[in-house]
Amino acid sequence: MKPIRVAVHGALGKMGQTLVDALCREPEMQIVGATDIKATEDYLPLPDAGRVPLSPELEPILTKCQPQVVVDFSTANAVMPLVELATERGVNLVIGTTGLAADDIKEIDRLAKAKGVGVVIAPNFALGAVLMMHLAKIAGQYLDHAEIIELHHEGKLDAPSGTALATAKAMAQARGKSFATPPGEKSNSRGKQVEGISIHSVRLPGLLAHQEVILGGAGQTLSIRHDTSGRECFMPGVMLAIKAVVKRKGLSYGLNSLLGLEK
Repeated sequence: MKPIRVAVHGALGKMGQTLVDALCREPEMQIVGATDIKATEDYLPLPDAGRVPLSPELEPILTKCQPQVVVDFSTANAVMPLVELATERGVNLVIGTTGLAADDIKEIDRLAKAKGVGVVIAPNFALGAVLMMHLAKIAGQYLDHAEIIELHHEGKLDAPSGTALATAKAMAQARGKSFATPPGEKSNSRGKQVEGISIHSVRLPGLLAHQEVILGGAGQTLSIRHDTSGRECFMPGVMLAIKAVVKRKGLSYGLNSLLGLEK
C-alpha cells in the first residue's frame, strides 16, 4: 500500500515542527509539502536530510504536491480559507487548530459533505485527554456539581481552551441537563460558565497542556486529570486521524468514534 501523502499547514509553529518530525518516522505516511505564513524559503528541510516544497500560501502546495490530506495546526482565522480551498480540490483535512466558532464547524461539515471529502476536527489529539473527557462524561451522570481547571502555556491564544469547552458540553449532553451551580452564586469572577460548569483558565510559562475535571457530591469529590509533558503526546492521535480521514466522508468531531468510544 502506498503511503498517505500529507501536507502540513502551519509547519513552522511548535506543533507543526513536531508533526513534521513524526511524519518522517511514520512508514505509512509521506510528507510532501508544507505551508506557513512566516515561510521565507522555498523548501522545508526534513530531519531525515530530505526536503519538501514550502510556501506561505496553500494553493501552490496543493497544485504542486498533490496531498491526500492536509493537517492544520495554524490559527483560527486561517482555518476557513484553508477548508474552502482544500475541499474544493477534494483534499481531506485533519484540523487541530482550536478557537473555531460553532458556525464555522457547521460550515466545515456542509463543505465536507458537499465535496465528498473527510474532515476530522479534534479539540485535543492526546489519547489520554480523550479518555479523560470520556470518563468525565460517565462520572457527570452520577454527580451533580462540576468545575474544570485548564492550564496552558502563556502563548495559547484562546481561553477557555477548546478541550475544556468540549468537555463541559459533552458532560452536560451525557447527563441530559446542565450541572447544578452553588446556591446564591452571583460572582462573575469564577471563570466562564458552560452548562453550569465553571471553567477556570490558567496561562503561565512552564506549562504545556493540562486539565482537571473536579466533580462533587455530598461528602465527596472526584478528580479526573490529564497532564502533558511534551507535544509528542499529540502525535499518535494525529496519525490515527490521518489514517481514518481518507476512509471517511463528512465531518468527524473528536477522536471518540475513531477510538470506538462511541458508535
